Amino acid sequence: MEFNVTTDLTSPTYQDAVGIRTTVFVTEQHVPQELELDADEARAIHFVAYENGLALATARLLPEVYGYHVQRVAVLAPYRHHGVGKILLDHLADYAAAHNAAELRLGAQVQAVGFYKALGYQLTDTPEFLDAGIRHREMRRVLTE
Repeated sequence: MEFNVTTDLTSPTYQDAVGIRTTVFVTEQHVPQELELDADEARAIHFVAYENGLALATARLLPEVYGYHVQRVAVLAPYRHHGVGKILLDHLADYAAAHNAAELRLGAQVQAVGFYKALGYQLTDTPEFLDAGIRHREMRRVLTE
């Protein structure tokens, strides 16, 4: 699996990321397009996972004081449950560690909490919250002790 990383909102990689996010969040989960593309697009680092030139999954990292906030994790339906999400999240953790991040945080959709726990994320004390009408829990993964 190959990864492209960009901060260029005119790049083909970013366009692939938006395409995946639109399919997963807007079409499948009915998140309004105006919530999906937000004011953080320009400050985010966008990642896309490819296999044989085909874009399979995406996520973005937002730089924060503690490290990075993981957002917009999306895997196209035909590639779910095949390890693509794990490989992508491991790549994000490696990127963050290489950039001296102490931890990663994310808002996990409630049905995905087990997936993130298996990757070393832990629930925080933050109560469950709604994001785009979907139940979420805050989780964190410490990268350095």
